[in-house]
Amino acid sequence: MTPDEAGLALADPSAYAEEDRLHTALTLLRKEDPVHWVDPSPEFNPFWAVTKHADVLEIERQQDIFLNGPRPLLATAEADAHAAENGQLLTTLVHLDDPKHKVLRAIAADWFKPRAMRDLQLRVDELAVRYVDRMVELGGECDFVRDVAVHYPLYVILSLLGLPESDFPRILKLTQEIFGGQDTEQRRGQTQEEMIAVVTDFFAYFQGITTDRRANPTNDLASTIANGMVDGELLNDMDTISYYVIVATAGHDTTSSTIAGGLHALIENPDQLQRLRDDPSLAGPAADEMIRWVTPVKEFMRTATRDYELRGVSIKEGDSLLLSYPSANRDEDVFEDPFRFDVGRTPNKHLAFGFGAHYCLGAALARMETKAFFSTLIPRLDALDLAGKPESVATTFVGGLKHLPIRYQMR
Repeated sequence: MTPDEAGLALADPSAYAEEDRLHTALTLLRKEDPVHWVDPSPEFNPFWAVTKHADVLEIERQQDIFLNGPRPLLATAEADAHAAENGQLLTTLVHLDDPKHKVLRAIAADWFKPRAMRDLQLRVDELAVRYVDRMVELGGECDFVRDVAVHYPLYVILSLLGLPESDFPRILKLTQEIFGGQDTEQRRGQTQEEMIAVVTDFFAYFQGITTDRRANPTNDLASTIANGMVDGELLNDMDTISYYVIVATAGHDTTSSTIAGGLHALIENPDQLQRLRDDPSLAGPAADEMIRWVTPVKEFMRTATRDYELRGVSIKEGDSLLLSYPSANRDEDVFEDPFRFDVGRTPNKHLAFGFGAHYCLGAALARMETKAFFSTLIPRLDALDLAGKPESVATTFVGGLKHLPIRYQMR
């Protein structure tokens, strides 16, 4: 494999569904051409692939030089052209730069601070028990992703938002469609119009939530967002609904990928499963290792506002850069034996939550949920094995396992 061939993997959704293929490509790029020009035209516009941990950090630290807009994610050339002509389909925190990013982020920030997390711990623990009990009810065999992993964090974040439980399946389906737009099993369709239809359905749902919470505010995150103000005025419809969408989707999909991928890693590394059985205090480090191992968010893009030299490579003003988080999280210069799954790994300086101004708002919640689930599961798990072939989502943005057939014995 040449560096040019390796670079093209970053714009190939199927590569992210084949972990060995992806990491072979990323390892080669880190070694031979860590800041590599990728031109996957005509489907995608070109970009610089940034694959080293130190370089991703360098870019993320300088938010005044490297902006999220106008190309915050790797999208098709068709989608880029549509956004340039009509604006982004969504304007979430992911899409925004300061000063707007800072003021919008502050609206919900208190809900994810340590005190709020302490208050939420009981609910998270209750739901962890509920879904471990669900595994018992399923009789010793299930598709762990479909039957357990997608539901547990969904219930956590939608409970925090204060949405009715009857609406949870609808939000799950819309989330899978918006993040699975490149996956033949999960997408609604292949065209830009069909992706717009998914976003339109989100808008229709959350417009109703906004109207209700402004008329009848309650003590939930949905009310905080609906009544959030900037410069004395309520958020406009686009900002309000985009805020809901990023919290309701990223707030559960990334964690479900971590929990499913974490369980798969324990199956593949039974010695690490035994370490967790023997030492429950490792649940916290294990959660971080699962997050590093899976790295649910595969990339974000940045655009250079001026000429810049990175590792001897000349980046030109206006160039796009793809920050490869799976690559940074397996960087041999940062992680000892990076392809070893180690539930006791310390330190663990992974970049799965990003860094700097755009550090994931829900990072503490994701860690809490993952730790709570495995702290509940491991003491009750007597046997665990695969019951079929795991399958991953084809994506270039957010994803993980979509099927994990398992066979197990519980107490």
